[in-house]
Amino acid sequence: MEEKQEKHEITLEVNGEERNLSVKPETLLVHALREELGYTGPKVGCESSLCGACTVHVDGEPIKSCTMLAVRADGAEITTVEGLSDGEEFHPLQESFQQEHGLQCGYCTPGMLMTATSLLEENPDPSREEIRESIDGNLCRCTGYQNIVNAVESAAEELSSQGAGD
Repeated sequence: MEEKQEKHEITLEVNGEERNLSVKPETLLVHALREELGYTGPKVGCESSLCGACTVHVDGEPIKSCTMLAVRADGAEITTVEGLSDGEEFHPLQESFQQEHGLQCGYCTPGMLMTATSLLEENPDPSREEIRESIDGNLCRCTGYQNIVNAVESAAEELSSQGAGD
């Protein structure tokens, strides 16, 4: 006979929207986001924090959501790749990934975008080496990384020029 497992009520603010859900204690944040809330941007790759496909921002910090329990995120502000655009236009980083061919199959792209967004928030003018170091925890099997680095560099330039007009 299967035991009924207790669920925990948690509240997450995901992409600016408060979401309430009931999760088992062992539910990973990536599964809560994908299966309970329908945010399919974070991908389940390795479930051991090696590939970075599940990267989201938790209270502004990039976190590999396959290694964080959903109950630990209770009350947190979560941003997924779906939250980067304003709903009308892509974020400059998303735009540059498209223009610079920084994606192929797209599986790693959400994690790359979330990691690169954090980099550009902390360092608006990173060197190519700093970009490479930043995305070191995100694996891509298709692009060879050169176009991803180009895309991040291009987005940094675009964001800088947008800031100059403020």
